Amino acid sequence: MLLTVLGCSGSVPGPTSPASGYLVEADDFLMAMDLGNGTLAELQCYCDPFLLGALLLSHLHPDHCADVTALTVFRRYHPAAAQRGALRLPVYGPKDAPERFARAYAPDPDELADTDLTDTFDFQPLGPGTFQIGPFEVTALPVSHPCEAYGFRVTHGGRTLVYTGDSGPCDALDKLADGADLLLAEASWTHHPDRPADMHLSGQQAGELASRAGVSKLLITHVLPWTDRGAVLAEAQAAFDGDCRLVENGDAYTV
Repeated sequence: MLLTVLGCSGSVPGPTSPASGYLVEADDFLMAMDLGNGTLAELQCYCDPFLLGALLLSHLHPDHCADVTALTVFRRYHPAAAQRGALRLPVYGPKDAPERFARAYAPDPDELADTDLTDTFDFQPLGPGTFQIGPFEVTALPVSHPCEAYGFRVTHGGRTLVYTGDSGPCDALDKLADGADLLLAEASWTHHPDRPADMHLSGQQAGELASRAGVSKLLITHVLPWTDRGAVLAEAQAAFDGDCRLVENGDAYTV
């Protein structure tokens, strides 16, 4: 598998990076994981968006899904849309995704009832379990965040990539990360007892998760633009003695 970082800024786009978005590729199949603010522009640097085979959404906060609305415009109104976008794009996400994206796309409230995006997207509601997306075996589990949110374990060819999405520490993250080759973990801030529970990981908590799970490599993402990235990385490295680094926009990693 090849993992490409389309954006890695936490909660909002930063001065040098869009918000959360990642591209996972294997066997000529392209799957996007999250598509936050600014990531559609980055996606076009790597592939034709019509070549996406699926979109996997961890949750519906804008920094993880805002550019789905832009992707709707691209797939509907591109001059070649009739030929290249004939197949609806499978979108795996929380159950209220169809309504949420319709509300974002509708011209005004009066037209919401007539806004239907199922001509463009094939919405598949997520729940706990394992399923197949193209060549990938994907396991989704609910994680600790203030909305319906999931972490993912993606397996292909005996190799495993785990993505926490946004989550505070929870048993589901430990289950997903167990023995993974690569753990892509959010770490929004430095560690402090006053941090809100059930929302995000600190650098220390991401490192502790990687250590407990025995992962081979830890990639830190979703650091808030106003947070000291070096301090977050130092916390993670102090808690995890394996390969640990901060991701940057445009990075690519072989899993």
